Amino acid sequence: MPDTNVKNIRKELLSNNWYTLHKVTFDYRKPDGTWETQTREAYDRGNGACIFLYNRSSNNILLTRQFRMPTYLNGNADGLLVETCAGLLDNDNPEDCIRRETEEETGYQVSEVRKVFEAYMSPGSVTEKLYFFVAEYSKDMKVTEGGGHAEEQENIEVLELPFAEALHMMNTGEIRDAKTIMLLQYAQLHHLLAV
Repeated sequence: MPDTNVKNIRKELLSNNWYTLHKVTFDYRKPDGTWETQTREAYDRGNGACIFLYNRSSNNILLTRQFRMPTYLNGNADGLLVETCAGLLDNDNPEDCIRRETEEETGYQVSEVRKVFEAYMSPGSVTEKLYFFVAEYSKDMKVTEGGGHAEEQENIEVLELPFAEALHMMNTGEIRDAKTIMLLQYAQLHHLLAV
């Protein structure tokens, strides 16, 4: 992508184990017009999508809980994180991805999803852009038990809880996942459910 403020981009592959990590050296034009050489590392895991699943009649939402090693390494005692359903796009468009991930993780087959925004979650080091969706669910949409694919070693627990309880969990720190907090706040600001 051409940008007059960046030139001479050079990439060095540092790791290609799980996804790719590159050391990127480039020339950047500063606001005063002078050029300087900068070096950064960029981790590329692809783009992803996440979804806020809510039921207006029960005022409940669906979340997941699973083990996240990076949080464990950073002081999360049991490594378990409460999150919205999410996944990498792989070769799908964001809408198809989030429908697939919703069924795999929660067991619900939603058809109508609505994109509400997109965001870079950790732009200092990760290239990933996340697409945020909302969708209503009902009991008749449940087609499997969910829990993720065994071969992906996800071991996902599906949580159905009142919206007010989820907001309380966010306020007490029981919910500490950024995408989940963003979608909970979106739902509260846009009155998707009663508080």
